[in-house]
Order: sequence, then C-alpha cells, then structure tokens
Amino acid sequence: MRLNLILALLLLACLTFSLAKDQRRPLARGRRRGVGPKRARKQTSNTALQQGRTAESNGQDGSIFTENTKEPKPNYEVTAAKSEHCVFRGITMYDKTVWSPKPCVNCLCSSGEVVCDRILCPALQCQLKFQPIGECCPICIDPVVDAPEFSGDPPSPNDLGDPYIEISQSQRDTKERLKKDEEERIREKDAERKLRKKQKKEEAERQRKLNEAKEAREKEEELRRLREEEEERAAAEERKRRMEEQRRVEEDRARRLEMEQREMMRALEEAAERAREGLRGDEATEDEDMVWLRGDVFQMPPVPPTRTADPPPLLALQEPTEPGEEDHEPGEESPEPEDTDVVEEEFEMVTTLLPPGCSISDVTVTCENAKLTGIPPLSIPELKSLSLQGNEIKTIPFGAFNGIPNLEWIDLGKNKIVSSGIDPQAFKGLKFLSRLYMDGNLLEQIPSELPSTLQELKINENNLKEIEENSFEGLSSLVTLEMEGNLLSEGNVNPQAFKPLKELNYLRLGRNHFRTVPQGLPASLLELYLENNLIEEISETAFNHTTNINVVVLRHNKLDESSIAPLAWINHRNMESVDLSHNNFYLVPSFLPKSLVHLVLAGNQIERIPGYVFAHMEPGLEYLYLSYNKLDRDAIEPESFFGTFNTMTELCLDHNHLTSIPMGINEMTALHFLRLNNNKIRHISEDAVCDPLNEDDSHLVALRLENNFLDPRKIPPTAFSCVRSYSSVVLKPQRIK
Repeated sequence: MRLNLILALLLLACLTFSLAKDQRRPLARGRRRGVGPKRARKQTSNTALQQGRTAESNGQDGSIFTENTKEPKPNYEVTAAKSEHCVFRGITMYDKTVWSPKPCVNCLCSSGEVVCDRILCPALQCQLKFQPIGECCPICIDPVVDAPEFSGDPPSPNDLGDPYIEISQSQRDTKERLKKDEEERIREKDAERKLRKKQKKEEAERQRKLNEAKEAREKEEELRRLREEEEERAAAEERKRRMEEQRRVEEDRARRLEMEQREMMRALEEAAERAREGLRGDEATEDEDMVWLRGDVFQMPPVPPTRTADPPPLLALQEPTEPGEEDHEPGEESPEPEDTDVVEEEFEMVTTLLPPGCSISDVTVTCENAKLTGIPPLSIPELKSLSLQGNEIKTIPFGAFNGIPNLEWIDLGKNKIVSSGIDPQAFKGLKFLSRLYMDGNLLEQIPSELPSTLQELKINENNLKEIEENSFEGLSSLVTLEMEGNLLSEGNVNPQAFKPLKELNYLRLGRNHFRTVPQGLPASLLELYLENNLIEEISETAFNHTTNINVVVLRHNKLDESSIAPLAWINHRNMESVDLSHNNFYLVPSFLPKSLVHLVLAGNQIERIPGYVFAHMEPGLEYLYLSYNKLDRDAIEPESFFGTFNTMTELCLDHNHLTSIPMGINEMTALHFLRLNNNKIRHISEDAVCDPLNEDDSHLVALRLENNFLDPRKIPPTAFSCVRSYSSVVLKPQRIK
C-alpha cells in the first residue's frame, strides 16, 4: 500500500514538473503560450466572465472564447479591420462569426478583428494512445489502473487538472445531439408518412366523390337524353298530327274548290243556255235573272239594267269571234247585228280589268316587269296576293288598295319607291296583310301606319339611314324583319326602336355599318344575322336581354380572339350555332357558349387550337368547320378536342398546313364526316384515324384526303378500318412530291 502511495506521488510530481516546463517554453509567434489544462480553463473562464459572454463549442472538442478588446492578446493571430466586419482571405465575415479555416483551428470575428486559436490537446498519462478520425486530440486506450489510496479525501478531477472531463462531456453532448437529431428525423419521417397517408386518403375520398359526381352526371345525362327523346317523339307525333290535319284541310279545300268549280261550270252552262235561248227566244225573257261568275278569281262588274239576257260570263271565258261567226246550230237564225255589238262591248269591259303584262291565277295577281308606273286600279275583293316586282312605281297613294282589301301578301320589290311618295294611310285599310316586301327601292325610313297584322317585313337594299323610336310602333305581331344592305349603324338606330316587337324571332341586319352588336334587341329573338358589317367587339352586355337566341351569324367582320368579352355569351343555354368565319382570329376563341353545337371558323388565320377550349360545352360540340386557316403540325394539342370525343359529328380541317393526322381524331366515337383534303399530310399511322382497340361498329361515313402528299401504297391496311365503306375514302388526286 505504501509502495502504491509512493508511486502515485512520484507520478504527480512528474506531471507537475512537465506542466511547469510547458509553461516556461515560449510558443511561436501568433500562438498562445502553453499552459496547463487547469490553468487554461481558469484563465478562459475568467476572461469570459469579465466580458459577460459564454464559450462557444467548435464541434471538435475545443472552445473559442472572446476576450476583452482592451487587454493585449499576445496568444492570437489578429487581423485588424476598419469596420465591424472582418475580412479573412478575401471573405467578409459579420461580427461574432465563428469559423474554422483549417482543422483544429477556430477563428472569431470580434469588433472588426479576426481572432484565431489552435485547439490544445491535454497531456495523456498513458502508453497506448489513439487519435479518432475527425478528432484533433488523441485518447487513451490503456486499461483502467486502480488509483492509489489516500488517507484523506481523494483529489477531485478539477484539482488534478484532468483533461478528460471536458472531452467526455463534449462527446456526451455530441451523442445527445446526434440522438436528438435522429429522433427528430424519425419524428419527421413519421409525420411525413402520416401526411402521405392522409393525402392518399383524401385523394381516394376525392376520387370517390368525383366518381359519384360522374355517375350522377351520367344518370342526369341519361335522364335528359330520355326526356329529349320523349320530347322529340312527342314533337314528331305533333308534327305528324299537324301535317295530317293540314293534309285534311288541303283535301277539304281542294274538294271545296272542285265543287265550286263544278258549280261554276254548271252555272256557266246554264247561263250560256239561257243566253242562247234569249238570243233565239221572245222579247218576253227581259226579266230573266242575271248570272254572276262565282269563284276566287274575280267578279263581273254590274251591267246596266236595260240590257236583256246578259252573256258576259260565257264571253269572258271564250275566244272573241268575228261578227257572223257565232256558234249556232244549223237552221237557227243568226243573232241580230246590234246584239253582236253589245256582246263585243261587254267583252272589252272584262279584258281591260288587268293591265298588259299582268296575269291572274286563283287568288294571285302577278304584274312582274310590266313597266308599271303606279299601283294598278284593281277591284277584286277575293284577291290574296299581289306581286308588282320589277316595275317603275315611285308612289303609293291613299286608297291604292281599296279594291283589294283582303290582300295578305304584297311584293313591291325592285321599284323606285321613295319614303316621301308613300301616303301615311296607304296600307291602313289592309286588315289582313301579313307579308310586305319592299326590297330594292329608295326608302330612307320605315313606312308608317303599317297594319298590326304584319308578320313579315323586308326592306333590304334600300337607303335606310335612321330607325326612330316609333318606327315599329304597333307591329306587335311581326316575326321576321330584314333590313340588309342599308346605311344603318349603332349611331342611327334607337335602342328603344325594337321594344314594340314582342314576337320578333328573325332579324337580318347584314351589309350595314355596325361596329358593335345593336342594343335593345327584343327578348324573343331567336336568330340574328350581322354578316358583312364592321363589328370589332362583342361586349358583356351585347346579349343580356336575348336569352333565347339560338343562331348568331357574324361572318365577314373584324373580330379577333381578344375582342370577345369573357362573359359575352358563355352562360347562354340556348345559343347553339355561331358563325365567326372570315374574321381576324389567330386562335380558336375561348369562352364560347356552353350550349354550342355548330361552330364555323372558316377563312380566318387560326394557327392553334388551345387545349380544353371546348371542354366546358354541354352536351358538346357536334359541327366544327376550320377550313381555310393556317393550322400546322404544332397547332393541335393532345387536349385540343377534349370534350368533343363523344359528340363530334362533322369536322372540317381542309385547306390548312397539317403534315399529319391531328391527335384526338381516333377518339371521336361519333364522327361521321372528316375533311383533311388540301393539306401537307405525308404519312398516316395505323391508329391515326381509327382506334384499333375500339371494337364498336364503323362510324365514319366519309373521309377526304385528296391533294396531300400521300403514297396510297404506304398506308397501313387497317388505317381506315372504322370507315363504313372504302369507297367513301377519297385519296385521289395527290400532289407531286
């Protein structure tokens, strides 16, 4: 025991001597003098306490402590700086920044100065030493030796200056930090796994809801289709019933006409017989009743009562005869010469009812291109139709139609009628007038006091310069209105002018000077034609009041894809046909009506069909015409025809610059007509037109591919398997390569 104590004291003395020697040995310039671990720790702790700062671990079992700038720093390499930042090897460091320029050396930026310190390793009292990889100081690997026994309290590690305390503490801190990092990573992985699981669950739920919504939509579509089929059947039955009823009415009318004609012929025969008897008989037949011609053609004018037997009906239907050539039986006496003069006079009265160039048929008088300068004075109450087209009529005076009050249709087209030449009361007496045509005249205003029964009014190719608020006053029954080829614009058409037209369905305003869609269109409007104008934009309010409109024609205007407001017509549920051909479109326009079925975009400069441009349409587009544009191989995206795969019936892409069959065509299960002629197509793949996986019946009725660069011998045999008949595929002629 005493020997062990002596050995321990000797070992302690050697250690003390070694430490004292290290303290006396000067360090190289720029480094701290060597001190014992205990003294170094105390000095560093005192300095840190004086500055009120804590030591920072460098992560390599060493510590850097900032020191008071007022004390000298003989043990550090110091690089002065002009500011609070430090510049070290060309790199600017912020104040209090700690870094390690090389292993086992830590530097600190303190108030513009760079303080560097090399990590000191404690002296090891062991024979076997080992320096772990990544560590600055070696460690002992000797087996633990029993410590010598002391009679008093054993010295504490701090009193002995044990350097291992700090190292083991750092290792424990490192291990704890690594353990915490590992636990944190595990928690993050668990959270990420839970999040993925939650996302998968939400995705599955969303997919389930989408499937349910899809099934609901399919059921709704099926119900709607069944309702539409039922409505179509009901409409077809109604049309059939109406046609049958109309046929019966026509048969009844024909039967009545036939009976009337027979009655008329019988009356004529009786009248002729009485006339012959009157010419041959006694003067006592003076009081015989007159026979009037019956029917819808005309009625004979009254004859002076002094006449005896009246033969005008017979003579009006027979060819005129020369005196002495009357039809009489042999042996009978010829009529007296004065009687013949009377007959000729009566015949002249009948034939002068119609002017030269006019003809009569049933209830219609036609005087077309007869060089008339005025309304002929007719007195035919049964007359229904009067055509005066192609004459030189300039005026319509008051009472011009007094003799024909039952007119239903008047055609005054291609005359020289001016607004000032029409008497305000000219048409007022026509209580049954439903159609009035005044195309090709010189009118500057709408004629006034038109009958309220009017249903169709045509004033095309005139000089209309203004539509006033009361221009259509009283025309509540008007269904069709045409005013094409005039001088109308949004500046001279009063928005209140169309208000009285409660039943207007069909409006034509083509070949005018409109720059925008006219305002104030009636809510009953179904078809609007504005072709050949100067329309540059379609505002959001253009069709606000025409919610029932079905057809809009805007061809030959100045529209492009940016001139149509997003809400102009996208929400219209009845707009099925839109014609935008021959405008300035470079793209297929977006925000087209949801209910669109028929779209015409021919004759533009369209270079691309954006994806999903037809996806919002319900039930879907059926007819698409893109002929005479600039579509090439990059113009059509995989999603361009999305939404039309089950509805597209007719697709025209002819006269473009396509080099191959566009994508998506083979998915169109309802396509019947496809035009791809006059392009630059060179190859056709096996599945470009027909989907080989689709086992349904053939659906394509006609396919045109002529005037391309195709070699028919290189076309796969099954490329046209979905075409009903190979004779419906037009491949010739092809262009010379």
